[in-house]
Amino acid sequence: MRILLLIVFCAALNLNCSLEEKEQFDLVIQNGNSIDLETGNITKQSIFISEGRIIKVNDIEETNSFEVKKIIDASGKFILPGFWDNHVHFRGGDSLIDANKNFLNLFIANGITTVRDAGGDLTTAILDWRKQIAEGSLVGPTIFTSGPKIDGVAGTWEGSLEVENEIDVRNALDILQRIPSDYVKLYDSKISGEMYLKTIVEAEKRDLIVSGHMPFTVELNQAVDSGIDAIEHLYYVMKGCASNEKEITQQLKNNEIGFWDAMPLLMENYEDSTAQKMFFHLKGNNVYVVPTLHIGKTLSYLDEVDHSNDKYLKYMSTGIIKTYEGRINRVKKSTQKAIADRKELDRFFGKLANSLNEAGVGLLAGSDSGAYNSYTYPGISLHNELQAMVANGISPLNALKTSAYNGSKFLKKEADYGNISPGKVADLVILDANPLDNIENTQKIHTVIKSGKTHSKEQLRGLLEAAKTIPPLKEESIFIR
Repeated sequence: MRILLLIVFCAALNLNCSLEEKEQFDLVIQNGNSIDLETGNITKQSIFISEGRIIKVNDIEETNSFEVKKIIDASGKFILPGFWDNHVHFRGGDSLIDANKNFLNLFIANGITTVRDAGGDLTTAILDWRKQIAEGSLVGPTIFTSGPKIDGVAGTWEGSLEVENEIDVRNALDILQRIPSDYVKLYDSKISGEMYLKTIVEAEKRDLIVSGHMPFTVELNQAVDSGIDAIEHLYYVMKGCASNEKEITQQLKNNEIGFWDAMPLLMENYEDSTAQKMFFHLKGNNVYVVPTLHIGKTLSYLDEVDHSNDKYLKYMSTGIIKTYEGRINRVKKSTQKAIADRKELDRFFGKLANSLNEAGVGLLAGSDSGAYNSYTYPGISLHNELQAMVANGISPLNALKTSAYNGSKFLKKEADYGNISPGKVADLVILDANPLDNIENTQKIHTVIKSGKTHSKEQLRGLLEAAKTIPPLKEESIFIR
């Protein structure tokens, strides 16, 4: 009898230990095809998530028993890190705060779990949204922001920090560090070449990440040597690849020509040997480039394309649409030569982006969506950007790398983002089809997971419906640039 009781006791003890050993998770994604963005390898895996983080990733045959609150069967699906849009804008003044907030739904509905705000005049609102998103009271992507741009006196954009001397530079960086901003964004409308370079040097001393446009009174090598971390748009890269860069720089310093006058002159003097040296210099200094191909094409063809039936126009407020008028009106006033030059530039930039990729320069996928950038819609434009890269010769894998993988490295956030591995933030997108086969499959979204919270296909449609309910425009007028 004692032996029998001992056996029963041991069995119960073993059962209890067995039950205690079962791991518990908030969410498990089973049987999905995980895409490794570094190698392109696809592995059938289960992903275990708790408290907004990936706890472990197992090959299917390694999966043990566990307890879980929710399971997603991802059989036949493809799993990627959530998309990053590495160049967006929240801006337009207080009257457009609600309209900008409306963009948050569009990002998540398109699988974009992180955005890099490239400067504007809504920093206070952005910080408030970011707090609410982190707390879970607001649906939206993680927002990394530059805060206000740095420019010269009387610069183009409202809210920019004006620098005219070295004291201004230090004060501007002090302001950004107090926010605190996630990186420094330089703009080129009024800043002098000298102050531009001094700002980069001072920011680097403070271990701040710096991206920006570049005054054409500066040579690209100077910006790279000063320590810039990313070049926004391809105008400035093209300048550094032209055999006549020094001559054009001097002409601009002398006010003999303007920015747009320089474009065809630089294009005509693009030199492969000069370009390869510049690519080597960019890569060697780990400088990223943001091509923004989609917006380039959109703006280049405003004279031809009727956007009145665009699918995403219904998600834009009247205030946002009004901001589009500035660029539209400039096209209407342009000469036929200027319009033709812009289209030629668009074609050239596609080839340049591919050349940069082939040379191993890190690219960042950024839409440049937001107010004032006509018909470049938040959310969907990131997918358009990836498609533009592939259309110009970049492989689907390398195009995908330019989103979350490169984006997290640029902002030095790769410990938390960029691939599917234990310890990373659980920002994932589950697709119905393989984007390596066809880049357009990035739009075939089955589920979006933001910090461990799931958004089903039906819920994503709900976010789009909610985005149609656009808040009324406030009394203040919209300034047209």
